[in-house]
Amino acid sequence: MKKKMLQQIMPAPKEITFKEVDVPEIQPSQVLIKIKRIGICGSDIHVYHGKHPYVSYPLTQGHEVSGKIVEIGNDVKGFRLGQKVTIEPQVYCGECYPCTHGKYNLCENLKVMGFQTVGTASEYVAVDATKVTPLPDALSYEEGAMIEPLAVTVHACKRFGDVKNKNVVVMGTGPIGILLCQTLKALGASKIMATDISDYRLSLAKDCGVDVAINTKNSSFGEALEDCFGKDKADVIFDCAGNDITMNQAIQNARKGSHIILVAVFADMANVDLAKLNDSELTLNTSMMYRHEDYLDAIHIVENGSVKLEPLISKHYSFQEYALAYEYIDTNYEKTMKIIIDVDSDEKEN
Repeated sequence: MKKKMLQQIMPAPKEITFKEVDVPEIQPSQVLIKIKRIGICGSDIHVYHGKHPYVSYPLTQGHEVSGKIVEIGNDVKGFRLGQKVTIEPQVYCGECYPCTHGKYNLCENLKVMGFQTVGTASEYVAVDATKVTPLPDALSYEEGAMIEPLAVTVHACKRFGDVKNKNVVVMGTGPIGILLCQTLKALGASKIMATDISDYRLSLAKDCGVDVAINTKNSSFGEALEDCFGKDKADVIFDCAGNDITMNQAIQNARKGSHIILVAVFADMANVDLAKLNDSELTLNTSMMYRHEDYLDAIHIVENGSVKLEPLISKHYSFQEYALAYEYIDTNYEKTMKIIIDVDSDEKEN
């Protein structure tokens, strides 16, 4: 008789059920992972509310994940049983122009686990070994589940280039914004100003190493920019809020000839001042997910202590409390950073 497991199913927005299914049998190129922790991100919340434009229901969520290897396919090399790992959730074709030119994160046919294909919210997941990244034993499973969003911020930094000794603004201090602030510091940024309209989130950003935290509900962004950096302002502005207000603040106040990087996803069609963007010869760049090297760099800066992930973990819920986790987020949105789902917490492991 085949071994059974629970799998999360979202049949429709705001509905979460669990289905008993067979533990998957692995192919020769795959490993079987016992899932330990899953993080809930902003995009997951959009799916829960039925506001994600690129999903259909029913679906199984889960893309920020950690676990351990419990079975290894015959063709797989370089892994061991019991090894702590995370999964890179991009499913790409390998044949389109971006894929064949080293940019598979921009695959013309990209699917992401938990969105356009089956996610990792199950007790066990079979996955191709090429999508599995080992984690150092010293990292906790909680930290392992947060490598995915941290890799987003590593990739965003690289979209600017070398941030060493640069003056930087990060707009928006949600989980990605605060992770980006820490990543910038880890990569040598000189001074960071963070902005938001939440005093709670700005306080947490300060606790995580931000030099200056400005509530733009109470202060002028332009004045704060010059107060912080002087007349030369910042070298680059990262928008992790993703709305007309923040993007126009950046465009109107950026130093001429400097850079703006859009990290956030705009929920609606943007209405921004492109005439001013052009007049100031600003470079407006964007950042989309990550690649394998970003995962490796993310793991490195956690392992060497440059980035602290634990302060961003707001609460834990058990696997079958998935719905309660979303209810908590809805009720405590401003003060919620990262919710962790404990799929398997009976073992006393890091």
